Amino acid sequence: KDSINEMIRNLRETTKRNTEQDWLKTNLARFTRLIQGQRDLLAVSKLILSELAPLAAIQHGVFYINDSPDSDPDLRLLASYAFNSRKHHNSRIRSGETLVGQAAFEKERIVLTEVPGDYIQVASALGTAAPVNVIVLPVLFENQVKAVIELASVSQFTALQTMFLEQLTATIGIVLNSIEATMQTEGL
Repeated sequence: KDSINEMIRNLRETTKRNTEQDWLKTNLARFTRLIQGQRDLLAVSKLILSELAPLAAIQHGVFYINDSPDSDPDLRLLASYAFNSRKHHNSRIRSGETLVGQAAFEKERIVLTEVPGDYIQVASALGTAAPVNVIVLPVLFENQVKAVIELASVSQFTALQTMFLEQLTATIGIVLNSIEATMQTEGL
């Protein structure tokens, strides 16, 4: 009887893993199709945030583009999702400033859990709530910071969502690099 229960448990775990891998591959492929060939930085950044929201249960998002890819990152707010600007909010962030600048400096993601209630409010017409999770993701191409994306959710990011976001940033880096190269070519 124990061996049957063990087999059932193993089968469930294998099925769950396979389902998660299918979700991951399907959504990465869908995003790649969506953003490949885009030629406008603002359009692609807005598209990324709006498509990410329902997929990864995100209620807030900001997309900072690096205006200085050859030296210390100089990040400019390019697009946002359901975000109200506040008086202490920066539309420009330098390397090492705030968590966005720190993620750019370290070239590593930063995750906040148990976010304080006064950190930021997710607002709708019906009310407000503090997010549970905030994730800050540097977007790299050949180890150069192209952008930084900060996302907030009123629910905990799952390991699968986090893995998806990490893998997606590589695709976004390739697309941003391609847009930059096209813009430079057209500028010549």
